[in-house]
Amino acid sequence: MPILKLTQKFWDASQSIISTTEKHPFLTSMVEGTLSLDKFTYYVLQDAIYLTDFSYCLNRMSEKAPNEAHKRRLKEMALGAEECEKDLHRSFFKMFNIDNENVQPMPNTVLYTSYMIRVVETRPYEEGLAVLLPCFWVYMHVGKQMLQLRDKLGDSVQRGPQFDAWIDMYASEEFEKEVTDYIGMVDDVLEGEEFQSDQDTIDNMQKHFVMCCKLEHMFWDQAEALMAWPEL
Repeated sequence: MPILKLTQKFWDASQSIISTTEKHPFLTSMVEGTLSLDKFTYYVLQDAIYLTDFSYCLNRMSEKAPNEAHKRRLKEMALGAEECEKDLHRSFFKMFNIDNENVQPMPNTVLYTSYMIRVVETRPYEEGLAVLLPCFWVYMHVGKQMLQLRDKLGDSVQRGPQFDAWIDMYASEEFEKEVTDYIGMVDDVLEGEEFQSDQDTIDNMQKHFVMCCKLEHMFWDQAEALMAWPEL
């Protein structure tokens, strides 16, 4: 029997969360074409805030990286998050005539980004890599799940072009290449000869991975509920 990569063990530890996220009503209603415009624009505006911080974290990880290969690839990924993914969001801004200039981050956005930034800034490089991994891997996974559902539904439903554009982005071969490369970097620090990750570090990496899988789910919960700060 082949030995499982430790990243796969992280994924397996999060399986109950991920299998629930696959069926999240926000995601399934996108495929079914029933998601309200209010919920989708709320999500897009919050995700644009998240991507700014995610790109920042990738740049910080590039600065902390112990070798040139990781430095270069993380820099490229930061640019991809800032340009390619945000280009998709900007197309939605234009489509719906909205902008994110004065948008306030909502509770689960703050929760997720503050956790991510804290780990990247204060914890070892290996843990920083792990805390960013779910954003890549979970999005690819649900994108492919949604593509399968879209193919199964065929012409039986009609959906807005914004939903198809979102699915096409995260189910694409190009995004899969990014995710595969990132998983490879995490495997490098877990198992490569150049790195010496001890058991405490590996345990912390798994803890961050599981936590951020939960936060991914909660980010869609937030959009589904149109969550707002309490008026106090």
